[in-house]
Amino acid sequence: MTTIDQAPPVLAAKREHSRAWRKMKKNKSALVGAVIILFFTTLAVTAPILPIIDPLATSWSAIRKAPSAMYWLGTDDLGRDILSRMIWGAQASLMAGVFSVAISVCIGVPFGLVAGYFGGWVDMVISRVTEALLAMPFLIMAIALAAFLGPSLMNAMIAIGLSAMPIFVRLTRGQVLAVKTEDYVEGARAVGLNHLEIMLRYILPNVLAPIIVQATLTIATAIIAEASLSFLGLGQQPPAPSWGSMLNVAKNFLNQAPWMAMWPGAAIFLVVIGFNLLGDGLRDALDPREA
Repeated sequence: MTTIDQAPPVLAAKREHSRAWRKMKKNKSALVGAVIILFFTTLAVTAPILPIIDPLATSWSAIRKAPSAMYWLGTDDLGRDILSRMIWGAQASLMAGVFSVAISVCIGVPFGLVAGYFGGWVDMVISRVTEALLAMPFLIMAIALAAFLGPSLMNAMIAIGLSAMPIFVRLTRGQVLAVKTEDYVEGARAVGLNHLEIMLRYILPNVLAPIIVQATLTIATAIIAEASLSFLGLGQQPPAPSWGSMLNVAKNFLNQAPWMAMWPGAAIFLVVIGFNLLGDGLRDALDPREA
C-alpha cells in the first residue's frame, strides 16, 4: 500500500509539469514573450556593469539632442543620455512589477486558502471584505494608497501590491473550493493530518497553476500602474530614472523632442506585451483540458 506522501497526486503533478513544459516549448508566442522579458531583465540586472553613460550626468551642450552615434536614443531636457536612463529605468519598472505581485501573492493566497478551506463565517468575512475592495477600480485604489503613503518607489510597490491583492484572494478561494473535496484530501483527513498540513501539502500545490498564470499577467498590470504613478509623481522620484517619470518630462517636449516619449513608451509596451504573451502561454500549458 502507498502512504499519503507517495499518493498518486504527487506523481501526477510531476507528469503535469513535464507535459506543461513540452507545450510551452511549442508555443511560439509564449517563447517570444519570454525572450522579450529575458532581454529587459538582462539589461536591468547588468546595468551597473554596462559601459554606458551615467544616467544622472547632465550636459548643457547636449540638451534634447536627436539620436546620433554618440547618443543612440538621444538626450532629454537636461542633456542626460536616454539610453542609460532607459536601461536603469528598467530596474525600477521590473522591480515594481515583480515585488508588487509578490506582495499580492503573499497576502492574498493565504487569505484565499483559509477562506476556501474553512468556509463558514471565516469565508463570509474574508469574501465580503474582498468584494468591497474589488468594487474599487484598481488604479484609483493604487493612486489613493500611494498618495497616502507618500511618493517613493517602495510606497508605490506597496500600494500596487495591496490594490491587486483581492484578485488573488478570490482566485485562490475558488480553486480551494474545487480541490478540497478531492479524494486525496479526504484521505489526508482520514489519517489524522492537521488543517495546516492538509492546506500546505495537499491543497496549495494543486491550486498553484492558476495562481502562477494570474501572477504573470498581473505583473504586466503592475508595470503599467508603476509607470502611471511615476507619471503622476507618486512613484520613482527624480532624478532617479523611471519609464513613467521619463514620460512625465517628455510630455512637455513632444513637438521639439518626440524621441523623449517614444523610447520609454515603446519599452513599457514591449514589456507588457511580453508578460501577457508569457501568461497566455502558461495558461494554455497548465490547463489540463488543453490537448
